[in-house]
Amino acid sequence: MNQKMMEQYAEFIVQVGVNVQKNQTLIINCPLDAAYFARACMKAALQVGARDVVIRYTDEKAERIRLELAEESVLCDVKPYVLRSYLDYAESEGGCCVLSISASDPEAYKGLDAGKINRVALARRQALQPWRSYTMNDRIQWCVAAIPTPAWAKKVFPELEAEQAEEKLWQTIFDVCRVTGGNPVQEWKEHIAKTTAYRDKLNQLNLESIRMQSANGTDLTVGLAEGHTWEGASSKAENGFTFVANVPTEEVFTAPHCLRVNGVVKGTKPYVYNGQPIENFSFTFKDGKVVEYSADKNQEVLGQMLDSDEGARRIGEVALVPASSPINRSGVLFFNTLYDENAACHIAFGAGYPTTVKGGSSMSSEQLLECGVNQSAIHEDMMVGAEDMTITGLTRDGQTVTIFENGEWALEV
Repeated sequence: MNQKMMEQYAEFIVQVGVNVQKNQTLIINCPLDAAYFARACMKAALQVGARDVVIRYTDEKAERIRLELAEESVLCDVKPYVLRSYLDYAESEGGCCVLSISASDPEAYKGLDAGKINRVALARRQALQPWRSYTMNDRIQWCVAAIPTPAWAKKVFPELEAEQAEEKLWQTIFDVCRVTGGNPVQEWKEHIAKTTAYRDKLNQLNLESIRMQSANGTDLTVGLAEGHTWEGASSKAENGFTFVANVPTEEVFTAPHCLRVNGVVKGTKPYVYNGQPIENFSFTFKDGKVVEYSADKNQEVLGQMLDSDEGARRIGEVALVPASSPINRSGVLFFNTLYDENAACHIAFGAGYPTTVKGGSSMSSEQLLECGVNQSAIHEDMMVGAEDMTITGLTRDGQTVTIFENGEWALEV
């Protein structure tokens, strides 16, 4: 691992990804294995004037032991202090921003009771819903970024020894996150400007729906929420500061209308849900809801996800990603949604982002649902884009516009 590039990566994530401001507290959620990277981010944040940096460590191996041996009722009992430990910073002087470092084993919970894992995860999400609203509504700056672990690297590059695999994954991350060139801040400014141009063009079209088609059998018409707005690259928090929520990011996305999705869509990359890989999945939608589904691997796990709650069989996001994205060009399957979702167009089951409809951040859940924005405790991105994908849009005045052709942007910007 190139130490200088690692430090540049940390500085970029803090300065551009989270965009930490003076007098803000930065909360870093971090696995134990990533402690050295959290410390690099802490240093970068304090150097730009952060009020404080609070690192909250997690232990995946310990969590596996708890999930296997502890009673489900105990695991689902999330004490109030957990929520308050976040809200206290959000409500304090200067406010807070959040960096979540993803550094996990894609098969950390392999072999455990998938239903139990799902129920425990849902209980935690529901208990922390007031805090989740800070990120889902862009009330604060937030960013998710990843670094390699030996287990993850070995999963991505099984033919290599663990140390070589980790080194190669680091280099791949530097490449696809625009760090290798030596000036990630400038390269990201250019990338954000280009992605923003496509976002703005889509918003000008005033679309009613889009249709996604591929030779693999995908033919899905996605009606769009009332007052929908396309987002992408960078976002603006309630406090007026911009941030990049996902590093890397290649997507332009919006809210589907949860009652107006029809057709068939096929998965093009595996999806890891609670440590369980779901492969070669397919969905049939009718009036917004999944009425049929299948998967070659872990179909039962997929069913448990879809049965999480009332909104889990509907989608809250549709995202457009060109096949020429650096993640896709790398030819690497990362087994990590943060990366794999940016290799292909995708849909997200569960909750939609309030910010993807005009005025949505100040709407209640009921008002958002009236606009068609799906409500759920989950938000799970699944990859459906293919290199031959065509996407056409139907405008509200009846015109058909080609948005993607052969997996690439066809709009003039």
